[in-house]
Amino acid sequence: MTLKELKIKTNVVKRIYKEHIGYGKEAEYQQKRIDKLIADNADEADVRKQKEVLDETLQMIPDVKQRFAKAYKELEDKVEDPQYEGSDELQEARTVLAEITIEE
Repeated sequence: MTLKELKIKTNVVKRIYKEHIGYGKEAEYQQKRIDKLIADNADEADVRKQKEVLDETLQMIPDVKQRFAKAYKELEDKVEDPQYEGSDELQEARTVLAEITIEE
């Protein structure tokens, strides 16, 4: 694997992590929106539609977690390769692995 591929794997982990965080925030936002609609006695169709949006968001979270875990593991494996020793790309990959953890 080349340094470019290591950099790509590092960026994949960062991108999927951001996606995971985004879906979590979206789910929280949707739940608050549904709660507000219910509190305001909104039309049942509006509430039902927002629940559908929330369900779609929640369905994406396991997929993103799985893709993130796979990408994270692949990056962990590549960091162990001695051919990258001393490179900036290796340092960045190690930093990303240290800052981002897999949540269960």
